[in-house]
Amino acid sequence: MNVQPELALRRRNRRQHALFAALGGLLLAFLAAPLMGLVWSVSWSDLVAGLAHPLVWPALRLSLLTTSISLACVVVLGTPLAWALSRARLGWVRLVETVVQLPIVIPPAVAGVALLLAFGRRGLLAALYPPGWSLSFSTAAVVLAQIFVSAPFFVQAALSAFRRIDPSLLLVARSFGARPWRVFARVGLPLAAPGLLAGAILSWARALGEFGATLMFAGNLEGKTQTLPLAIYTAWESDLRAAQALSLVLVILALVLLIGVRALIGSGAALGPVR
Repeated sequence: MNVQPELALRRRNRRQHALFAALGGLLLAFLAAPLMGLVWSVSWSDLVAGLAHPLVWPALRLSLLTTSISLACVVVLGTPLAWALSRARLGWVRLVETVVQLPIVIPPAVAGVALLLAFGRRGLLAALYPPGWSLSFSTAAVVLAQIFVSAPFFVQAALSAFRRIDPSLLLVARSFGARPWRVFARVGLPLAAPGLLAGAILSWARALGEFGATLMFAGNLEGKTQTLPLAIYTAWESDLRAAQALSLVLVILALVLLIGVRALIGSGAALGPVR
């Protein structure tokens, strides 16, 4: 038996694997370098001093308040939408899905301009406002901006979760006389719960990190519209330690949320199609 061709093939495969690893390692190093720089450049004393900056806690409170409200709105309104889209079999479903997903790909500045032209003082819906009142440059504008950019993440995750449910389970529930709302509440929601939770986490994380649309539509008013990303932008001009501390807080939150989402997705994949 001639082993030379087999040895040559193994060597060639090892070289190819090494090339793939080297190319992938370059991208991994590039992605990790900024995060490592952020972590290693902040000492414990700098972190404590940065968190004591007067911009930090008002921005943190406002971010938690607005993202909680926006997440509640997204879940309450997005869950029925995802359920309806998952059950529909009409041609317009693809169009609706495209419209829902569009905020993911449009630039944040464009989203801010669009929100301003729709809900601003002279916007599309300005005629519905009381005289002298406007949503723009208010805390409500922050919530609207967060809903606009984060809702697609939840709706897409919820849509995928609902579509993974075995249709025969829903058919059995209907055959026993359950009304559509009862099928949704007693069968659909429990079976899709891991996917819904993962989508909610992603949506909340996107809302927490929103910057461009908020700046354009709500402004950067301390205590009123200044969320954590806007506080980082402001602190960068005056106190680098505060900007670093806030950045580190957001990175840690993002890491925790990502681990949670991966755990939920992993558990759902291990279970396979919901039956």
